[in-house]
Amino acid sequence: MYTIGQVSKMTGLPVSTLRYYDREGLFPDLERDAGIRQFSEAEIEIIKTIDCLKKSGLEIKAIRQFLEWAKQGESAFPDRLELLETQREAMKEEMAKLEQTLAMIDYKCWYFSKAIEVGEAAASQISPEQMPAEIRQAWEVMEGKNDE
Repeated sequence: MYTIGQVSKMTGLPVSTLRYYDREGLFPDLERDAGIRQFSEAEIEIIKTIDCLKKSGLEIKAIRQFLEWAKQGESAFPDRLELLETQREAMKEEMAKLEQTLAMIDYKCWYFSKAIEVGEAAASQISPEQMPAEIRQAWEVMEGKNDE
């Protein structure tokens, strides 16, 4: 069994976050000893699941539902699978947006470096075919011309 402080150190989560999760009912089987929260390995696993789902973009309400389905066992596998597949698709879309943003930053860094080197007038005349391959690829992603 672990105290909230120990769990905070183990997980890197602030004590206030762990208390919030508890208030939100995410640790339904959490034991208390003289009012002190006692976290078991089961709660540590729940925290890992919460962390993963939060990083994926799920809100607490959906995480609570996922954890309720987990308690139902195999009968809720289809519900859990559907939620995870939906979230996976949302993450892929977000990653694609981030890749496009990164491509623009990569291109702009190259462009400004080139403009410093040869002057803006010359840099602005460089065609995609004259760009280094990785910069041309970034430019294509940025311009939406990369159909991979």
